[in-house]
Amino acid sequence: MKGLILLIFTLFLLVTFQDNTAEAHSGRTDSNGGHNCSQKSISKGLCTGYHYHNGGSDTSSNGNTSSTPPSSQSSQPNDKDCSDFSSYEEVVAYWNRKGYTKDYDPERLDGFGNVVDDGIPCEAPSGYDTSNINGSPAQVAKEEKAAGEEEGYHAGLKDGYADKEKKDALDSGSEAYQEGYDTGYTKGYQEGKAKLKKEKQAAQQAGYDYGKEADQLKIPSAYNQHDALKAAFEEGYQKAVQEIIKQKEKALEAQGYEDGKNDVKELPQDAEKNFVEAYEKGFEEGQQALKQTYLDQGYQAAFQMVTYKQPDLAKEKYIAWYKEGFEANEEVLKIQDMAYENGLQGKELSVPEKYKDAKKVYTHYHQIGIAEYEEKQEKENTRNLMGLGVIVLGWLGRRMYVAKKMIA
Repeated sequence: MKGLILLIFTLFLLVTFQDNTAEAHSGRTDSNGGHNCSQKSISKGLCTGYHYHNGGSDTSSNGNTSSTPPSSQSSQPNDKDCSDFSSYEEVVAYWNRKGYTKDYDPERLDGFGNVVDDGIPCEAPSGYDTSNINGSPAQVAKEEKAAGEEEGYHAGLKDGYADKEKKDALDSGSEAYQEGYDTGYTKGYQEGKAKLKKEKQAAQQAGYDYGKEADQLKIPSAYNQHDALKAAFEEGYQKAVQEIIKQKEKALEAQGYEDGKNDVKELPQDAEKNFVEAYEKGFEEGQQALKQTYLDQGYQAAFQMVTYKQPDLAKEKYIAWYKEGFEANEEVLKIQDMAYENGLQGKELSVPEKYKDAKKVYTHYHQIGIAEYEEKQEKENTRNLMGLGVIVLGWLGRRMYVAKKMIA
């Protein structure tokens, strides 16, 4: 029984020892009992380069030693050469699948035909996009550019939406990162500004609608946390309030105008100064319209009246306006002069069509002209008769003188 227990314990120790040595790090061994250390094992510090396991050459106490493969410094069993691939795309696919990089290239595909490793396996065709190659400088630059663009986009979006000034170009990081950052920042900034513009329009409209209904400003929390949106909401609200004020002022001005025309002044009670001023303005305009009514009446009366006759009106100011209009009619003076001159020349009475409304005035002054004309004619006839009498008397006197001479 004791012998069986000892045997089991011995087997357990053997199995445990073999597992510890074999599983120190992952990876299959070649026919020589060794293999290249994987990138994962290197990162863990388990091994470096090509090494042997379990009976391979130069095995150390922990079953792990660094050396070169038995065949050569740059190859291992089943190594591939660039000539083994049918196309460069196949090279890249193999390289990427293996996870090879400039620093991890156990099959020396990168060093094939190159003095210095550059992270590009074999010889890439002219114009080939090497950014597709795992770990290549172009891919690193592409990734750095993408990372910069992503970070720049978010920074630009934030600044644009916050309505901040656009920042200058980035001057830190790799050239590819800076290029990507600047591109992303510009794009994000523009989108942030566009987003802010759209939301400001919405905030302004919301404020406008609110202002049409509410008497006091109360900014919603959705806009209160952003200065630009808050200002837009307030702007919309104030626009609505000003429109309401203007509408009320316009209504009071219209009311004042009607009251002014009716000559009845009723100022709004307990109204703000601007509303009182609007009413006063309308009332004054209404008074001017009322005055013009009486001015027009007096002006038209001048065509009908030879001499001014005071009208029977309710207020003294109406009479004054009426008389002012009567005396302001200069056109009737021209009619008077024309009618008088026609009469003075002895022309028959004929009122021009355009003066039909002033027939009475025209006729009156034509008669005055005719009277003066007839008086002048009468005086002229008398003067002519007297002259003729003198001539006749002179002739008769001469004849008597001659007769006396003949008798003598």
